Amino acid sequence: MTVIERREVALVDLLDRLLAGGVVITGDVTLRIADVDLVRIDLNALISSVNAQVPSPFQEPA
Repeated sequence: MTVIERREVALVDLLDRLLAGGVVITGDVTLRIADVDLVRIDLNALISSVNAQVPSPFQEPA
């Protein structure tokens, strides 16, 4: 085995790396009955960590 094959990454470390760069989640949900679209929902989300360079968009309570 090489060093890369034996390398284990904890889930917390993986999430930290993903959130440091940001993650975009997209999806579509369509409710259809008898081939007739009744409801369509488009989902878009950007998940990112907050730090000094990227401040929170929400104001802190006083």
